[in-house]
Amino acid sequence: MVKHIVFWNLSDPEHKQENAARMKELLEGLVGIVPGLVCAQVSRSFAGFDVVLESQFTDRDALDGYQNHPAHLEVKKFVHSVICERASCDFEM
Repeated sequence: MVKHIVFWNLSDPEHKQENAARMKELLEGLVGIVPGLVCAQVSRSFAGFDVVLESQFTDRDALDGYQNHPAHLEVKKFVHSVICERASCDFEM
């Protein structure tokens, strides 16, 4: 199993709630669509970053496939339109 964790800061202070909620809906909605994506949970952070994604994949190949999957690329367009900073970490469990 592989964990993929991503942290974001949102760029528009007036629309943080709405943008975080939309990110949650879109990213969690990829489960069952992207092969090998076992689970995805998006939460608001109370320290450091605004939003965090914790996702789990069956293996590294599944994570690689996720990065280029058309459904993920569509979600990524929205995410990149509302963020100003990103950090990530991937590791095997």
